[in-house]
Amino acid sequence: MSVCLAAVAQDAVYIDCDVEEPNGRLYWKPKIETEVPVSVLVPVFDAEKCSGCRKCVEFCRFHALAFVKDKPIVFSEVCHSCGGCMLVCPESAVVETPRPVGMVEKGTKADVRVVTGILNTGEASAVPVIKAALRAGGKADFTVIDCPPGSGCPVMESVKDADCCLLVAEPTAFGLHNFKMIHRLAALLKKPCGVVINKADAPYAPLEEYCAAQNLPILLHIPYTEQLAALGAAGKIAVDQDIELAQAFKGLLSAVKGGLLT
Repeated sequence: MSVCLAAVAQDAVYIDCDVEEPNGRLYWKPKIETEVPVSVLVPVFDAEKCSGCRKCVEFCRFHALAFVKDKPIVFSEVCHSCGGCMLVCPESAVVETPRPVGMVEKGTKADVRVVTGILNTGEASAVPVIKAALRAGGKADFTVIDCPPGSGCPVMESVKDADCCLLVAEPTAFGLHNFKMIHRLAALLKKPCGVVINKADAPYAPLEEYCAAQNLPILLHIPYTEQLAALGAAGKIAVDQDIELAQAFKGLLSAVKGGLLT
């Protein structure tokens, strides 16, 4: 969805914020121009200066610190790099050091700038890499942010500065359940929303009724076809191969620019 929308927009920026499994680049196959590492700051303690007062442990609301056998222990996976432990230490025994957590790739394909966030395997938080990817996107007339699945912190970080949200739903009970959670998040963030129903072989009344009740405009129905499935499996951009689908996405783009963004 995100790749096709950016492809018909042209002169656009595509940012893949699904940093745990960034697959947009498999379709774009961009010419990579830069690869920038992403790091977070974690505390390091000077054992000679540390007096064992435990103020840092008491301060840390994320429980990323413990005091074991007369020395502080850092759980870097849950550290939020707030710097509080360094500020409250009366002995100045804490310094911060960078720890790599991922990378941001920047490249181009035709007239689309492609930005990809890549989280290192095993990292607990995707947010630092998402923030870096969004910064790397820069300014553009039209930017498409490819969000991670679900409705947790990575999604909230991806959409919090967006002008609008395009919610993609599948016409099943499970799809509707997920769709409702994502819509609640977008509503909490006060984002105007439009809906695309994917794999729409037949009307699914509960989904259509929910959209009507919530005043959510359904902007496009995309049927499930073997041709689209094959194009996706082959890593091809569907709107470049299917004229009818390209026209549908141009209509979707016009609806977004003319409705959700105004």
